Amino acid sequence: MFLKKKLLIPFLSIMLMMPALVKAAEHATEGEAHGTSQAIIVLAFIALIVVLAKAAGALSEKFGQVSVLGELLLGVLLGVPILFGIHFFDAFKTNELVLLFSEFAVVLLLFQTGLESDLYKMSKVGVPAFIVAIIGVIAPFLLGMYVVGPWLLPGLSHNAYLFLGATLTATSVGITARVFKDLKMLQSRSSQIVLGAAVIDDVLGLLILAVVAAIVSAGHVSAGEIAIIATKAIVFLAASIAIGKFIAPYIGKLLSKIHEGIGMKMAMALLFCLGYAYLSTLFGLAPIVGAFAAGLLLDAVHFKRFRSPKLINDIEEAAKSCSQADVKEKLTIAVDEHRHRHIEDLIEGISQWIVPVFFVITGLQVNLAVLANVNVLLVALGLTIAAIAGKLVAGFGAGKGADWKAVGVGMIPRGEVGLIFANVGKALGVVNDEAFAAIVIMIIITTIFTPVVLPMVAKMNKKKEEAQPAQV
Repeated sequence: MFLKKKLLIPFLSIMLMMPALVKAAEHATEGEAHGTSQAIIVLAFIALIVVLAKAAGALSEKFGQVSVLGELLLGVLLGVPILFGIHFFDAFKTNELVLLFSEFAVVLLLFQTGLESDLYKMSKVGVPAFIVAIIGVIAPFLLGMYVVGPWLLPGLSHNAYLFLGATLTATSVGITARVFKDLKMLQSRSSQIVLGAAVIDDVLGLLILAVVAAIVSAGHVSAGEIAIIATKAIVFLAASIAIGKFIAPYIGKLLSKIHEGIGMKMAMALLFCLGYAYLSTLFGLAPIVGAFAAGLLLDAVHFKRFRSPKLINDIEEAAKSCSQADVKEKLTIAVDEHRHRHIEDLIEGISQWIVPVFFVITGLQVNLAVLANVNVLLVALGLTIAAIAGKLVAGFGAGKGADWKAVGVGMIPRGEVGLIFANVGKALGVVNDEAFAAIVIMIIITTIFTPVVLPMVAKMNKKKEEAQPAQV
């Protein structure tokens, strides 16, 4: 199976790129270039990393997994030479330009998550989604902080256990949504609850991250200060979204008068993304909180004064001259859908090039030497069990009309959100190499778990439904 042409091409692409990758890394490490030349080398190196990451992601998809998994594993694979005393990647992963790309990738990723989230749809799933989200945050957080952490990683600081628990709260809505889409279950009640709960889960997770990060920075944990930080985060999210929704139409109108083109449309989106990321730092919160809020508040209506892409306009003109009513209606619906999604597509174009850098760098951060430590593998196993159990329990909050197993399994993937939490913890110095490696292993396993198990659950439910009439 591996030798099939479609699998072999991306694999060979990685192998053929390796000599150039190594050569670029050696140049960057040895300091053979300076100033502009050195920057060009690093940028060329980043471009190679992206090519390799896309090939690894494509290879991962051929095996029925999400591309994120391939990109993450590529980073881990590139760390193998370190085990043999070859450290040419060390300069790359600590390079300021690379770190800038990686940080921008995280902000862009959360902005995308906000754009893909729909506050109206969240309100429609209502109470069940909120209950699932609450349980899905509290249960794994408590398991990580008070059970897995102290039992399997004794001797760490209280702050380290806080971050361990916080990392387990995340849910990667993108992975679950893709699986539901492949199963043609996106319109089911279980799917709607999971997707709504995952968005609420993201908000709660970001609040927890803001609180935990502030606690670590301040060095103390009084109940009053936690309340202040949490209130600050909630007020910032609520106020920024409310104010943003009010001013966005006026900003859109002003910028469209300057220029109606797609470039200005993109500039407006990035203005909100990076502007809100900066504002959140002024409130003592992580930039990703502001980026997520910016994505939530921006709607297609805020960009209606800008020109649509030429392709959309051409199809619209063709639809007007179409004589068949049903074809005309279908073309109009398709055009409206793509026009409304245009800003998401523009951001997707940037993120496709930048975000893989974050996942590869995260993989490179894993100290493979610690994997020889049996205790690290035990911690990874304990974290994985806690991560799965904490979300499965949340499925019981789905209520009537939904399958608790499908909801629970759908909440399990940690994906990119968990990686962001782990990186913040490592940057703050509270997550050591052993804990970080264990977290990455947990994220890999939970990312694989749902695409494998959810179709089995769906198949079991289908058989149960088909057998039900015969029992009556």
